[in-house]
Amino acid sequence: MLPPFTVPAAEPGVAAVPAPPPAYPWLPVGRYQTNQTLAARFPPPPGYERTAVQPGSFAYWLRYLPLLPVGTSVRLHTGKLKNRQDVHAAVLDLDVGARDLQQCADAVIRLRAEYLFSQNPDLVHFHLTSGHDIAFRDWYAGRGFRVVGPQVEQVPKAAEKPDHATFRRYLDQIFTYAGTLSLSRELRLVPLAQVQPGDVLIRGGAPGHAVLVLDVAVEPQTGRRKALLAQSYMPAQQMHVLKAGPRVGAGAWFLLDPERDDVNTPEWTFSRDELGRFE
Repeated sequence: MLPPFTVPAAEPGVAAVPAPPPAYPWLPVGRYQTNQTLAARFPPPPGYERTAVQPGSFAYWLRYLPLLPVGTSVRLHTGKLKNRQDVHAAVLDLDVGARDLQQCADAVIRLRAEYLFSQNPDLVHFHLTSGHDIAFRDWYAGRGFRVVGPQVEQVPKAAEKPDHATFRRYLDQIFTYAGTLSLSRELRLVPLAQVQPGDVLIRGGAPGHAVLVLDVAVEPQTGRRKALLAQSYMPAQQMHVLKAGPRVGAGAWFLLDPERDDVNTPEWTFSRDELGRFE
């Protein structure tokens, strides 16, 4: 169980209703701190308001993600420092694993899967690059899989409890055989002007990249939207909140302008029509 959580004031346009604390089951007991969350560390830019999100939604869960202390460096799965330490504004308090698996698309899958797991473990399922849909409920029940060339064969495995340790082993199998191409097929395209928390900037393929929209703020007078973005990269590394520009004091809020052809992030440039949303 997580420690007591102070439910924030009602979001603009959302009725004040009791809400359970967001669940982040990978965290050790007592580690969650309300002053070290995305919402606490990154207030909206002057003149902007955070978009209304419903308690219990994926957007709400992302908004209160735990962060490591200010000044934390990004490390690879090996423990070594990422070559570039100039692209991040914060590091998520989320393990990366010991293998070179949790790269860009995998980190997006990880957060989406963790949210679903916190709601109901039986909701978790993802497609492999081959197109095969692998459900966590099948995997923990004893129905594993084996990849042979382009084919995926069902193979028996020991049944396990649907706890978080089993879930992490399942995810490592998904990470091995999924990527930007399979993740792009999980999403439906949406206009950049309608960006919401939980959307994904993605280019499927090899090479490809995926960046998760963690939060969105709107300027009421103009409707312009700014977003907090997060990524992992290659090799597998801690997921981090991206800086919005190279200059000192640039902050972390990216202006997502639907009038521009491109969306520039520190290590990748997307086109404005490469925004997807989970169904």
